[in-house]
Amino acid sequence: MSIHQNLLGGPAPTHLPDEPGREAIAAGTPAVEVAAAHPTSSLAWAVLADEAFAAGSTVESYAYARTGYHRGLDALRRAGWKGHGPVPWEHEPNRGFLRALHALARAAGAIGEKEEYERCTTFLRDSSPTAADTLSA
Repeated sequence: MSIHQNLLGGPAPTHLPDEPGREAIAAGTPAVEVAAAHPTSSLAWAVLADEAFAAGSTVESYAYARTGYHRGLDALRRAGWKGHGPVPWEHEPNRGFLRALHALARAAGAIGEKEEYERCTTFLRDSSPTAADTLSA
């Protein structure tokens, strides 16, 4: 039995392919350069969202996070995701999407967009409890 077998009959975990730019981000290439070269990289947009939020640029963080989130949804759908089911944090290529989703929730909360904050927070926890715990720490 694999550790990812779903005994409840729900959808199998979605594992995204490695996204363009992940190695460049890991090597220290500025996220703005990675996003320009690889605009489909959820990770690059998530890093930009984190940087903007840390700098006090909440609206910009929200915009970057929303871009990363939508790029991630596109990638999830291409990978067979049907709108629900696990997106494990443990699979590293999933982390860009999960980080963008967390950043979107955080920025939505900061600007008082309560429904978006709650939706994104629930979506993150439903997708990956590990990501929700790790990113909220």
